Amino acid sequence: MTDSIRNISIAQYTYDLPEERIALHPLEQRDESNLLIYKGGNISKEIFRSIPSHLPESSLMVFNNTRVVQARLLFRKASGALIEIFCLEPAGAIRDIQLAFQDKGKSSWFCLVGNAKKWKQGDLELNVDENLTLSVQKGERIRDGYIIHFQWNNELSFAEVLEMAGKTPLPPYIDRNAEEDDKHRYQTIFARHSGSVAAPTSGLHFTDTVMNSLAEKGIEKTYLTLHVGAGTFKPVSSETIGNHQMHHEQIIVQKETVQALLSHCHKNIISVGTTSLRTLESLYWLGVKLKNGYTIPESGFIIDQWEPYAESKHEPLSPAEAMETLLEYMSRNAMTHIHGETSLIIVPGYKVRMANVLVTNFHQPGSTLLLLVAAFCGQDWKKIYDFALDNDFRFLSYGDSCLLFRNDGEEGMH
Repeated sequence: MTDSIRNISIAQYTYDLPEERIALHPLEQRDESNLLIYKGGNISKEIFRSIPSHLPESSLMVFNNTRVVQARLLFRKASGALIEIFCLEPAGAIRDIQLAFQDKGKSSWFCLVGNAKKWKQGDLELNVDENLTLSVQKGERIRDGYIIHFQWNNELSFAEVLEMAGKTPLPPYIDRNAEEDDKHRYQTIFARHSGSVAAPTSGLHFTDTVMNSLAEKGIEKTYLTLHVGAGTFKPVSSETIGNHQMHHEQIIVQKETVQALLSHCHKNIISVGTTSLRTLESLYWLGVKLKNGYTIPESGFIIDQWEPYAESKHEPLSPAEAMETLLEYMSRNAMTHIHGETSLIIVPGYKVRMANVLVTNFHQPGSTLLLLVAAFCGQDWKKIYDFALDNDFRFLSYGDSCLLFRNDGEEGMH
């Protein structure tokens, strides 16, 4: 990785976000949010439901179909102290999130624990209803959390237990208690596979009406799965990006999605969300690795944080070549899907290869998501955010949306 990338100053990628501009609740109608359009250096304001009219025909739209789990659990000690447990990832023998959610009777997870000092010892118990009692035991401390052992008294899966007992894991900047309506509104209409503790928020604006309008325009769609972790909200605490430790997230991609990507590599690929974009770019680098002799282990592939930035003797592939390589590997090994983990970080200096259009929300100052937008749009990210602040756009997870056409005018990674 070049020093110029490692030494990117986070202070250059921040802005003043007034607290009142953070959307604490969603709009009544998903597709009535504002839409900022950035194309060829020009910026305009529209309504989200008009998005199909601004997209090129014969495009492929890529959605993340992960489903948010009710990952926050509240336990009350006999003393009255409230203990909050926030499930992040499996800690048992099964690391695959979707498989771990099928656990029956007991399950172990790495969790954040709120008010942990008040929970010295002993099990905590939550009586959900007459048929479900959930008990938890605090295990080993790891990093900033604990291994928590869950047990319950019936044949429900752990996913079903959380659905009944848990609260919606709203981001820390939405400073209110989760409400019943959040279970529905903090979920995309195409959510299918349980595993996220944060919504892929760019997808929250889509309605059946918008999806039908996209189909009428001849815009194809495909789905992939990246389970969004709490690390997506982890602030960059270092002064330079080179010292930031990126979180890892699990990916599942079906063979037909790779086929759809291959058939659109010379057309337009529209990434709905930063999670989809990081997945698409991870697929590209997986194709490069496979071309150079990599074998996907049974436990799944891994794309490391800085892997694409490393000096390499190998010629980079075109997106089509990378997808062809991936497809050939899957066919040769009779794979209907691939799974793995990525901690890929996209920052200014990285050349985005797989998508030329991005639908995304407005992100926190100094966040890795804002750096991704800057990599996609160049220094115009400042103009985009200034325009949004000057024109009453709502910010962050429940806020408004932008449609960004990639700016290749600035030098990218080679």
